[in-house]
Amino acid sequence: MYHFHVADDHPLFRNALNEVIKQHYPDAVVVQSMDLDGTMRELEKNAETDLLLLDLHMPGSQDLFGLITVRDKFSGIPVAIISADEDVSTISRAMGHGASGYIPKSCSPQVIHQAIASILDGNRWVPEEYRNSLMPVTAEEKDLAQKIATLTPQQYRVLCYLREGWLNKQIGYELGVTEATIKAHITAIFRKLGTSNRTQAVIMLSKMSLHDEQVSAGPGIT
Repeated sequence: MYHFHVADDHPLFRNALNEVIKQHYPDAVVVQSMDLDGTMRELEKNAETDLLLLDLHMPGSQDLFGLITVRDKFSGIPVAIISADEDVSTISRAMGHGASGYIPKSCSPQVIHQAIASILDGNRWVPEEYRNSLMPVTAEEKDLAQKIATLTPQQYRVLCYLREGWLNKQIGYELGVTEATIKAHITAIFRKLGTSNRTQAVIMLSKMSLHDEQVSAGPGIT
């Protein structure tokens, strides 16, 4: 009996994935979560998870943070990225940072099942049209990902707000904690990333961005 975990903040898509899984694996156990914190809690309780289907962008996670955090803490659990982003660079980087598969949300239920079945068989899966276009991830980026993975979800939230130029007082108000707590988080962030100031830390985070444009720190990391 397979154990699946579907992590996506859109209930309709979670339910659609659940239906695909149940159609082909009627005895499967399917756990659902809608944010990164909930995903991590469920994975801690379900070490026997056979496959995590993970959305790249959901509360608590932007860009590759969810993937690299899960891979760092639960390296034995295969992760298939489920995303509306079909950019070859994004797919390449997700696979380069340890994803076992990349399934665009535009895929038909039949293709999603084929992808899941292939990954469960121990293969790595991406859509056929991208298989000859994947690009390697640099050693520098892999090293940076290892550092980012050491951040707690709350520290990552703080770092995202720093990237947006927020003041400590503003971040504390938004997260419901004291300014002193934010300062402690920032000190820990600098230590883990090996930086000495905000500018350096923000530059490191920006290097992990999936797109050139800034990604808002607001909805994605609350």
